[in-house]
Amino acid sequence: MKKFVETAGFIVFVQGAAGLLYEWTRWFRLWAVVARLDFLDDHGLFVSIVLVVTGGAVMIAADRIRA
Repeated sequence: MKKFVETAGFIVFVQGAAGLLYEWTRWFRLWAVVARLDFLDDHGLFVSIVLVVTGGAVMIAADRIRA
């Protein structure tokens, strides 16, 4: 379970980082899910920041899980 939570946190973190790179450089559109969702057009930067913070928090919280 711990590995699954760590992996999920890492994927969320990477999606947020890719979203930030897309917002700043208009690059990484294929990797960033946030860039592909039309209803998030105006909020892409905010959603990407939230994903980075959430992914980091999930990875940190995974250390609290006992295997």
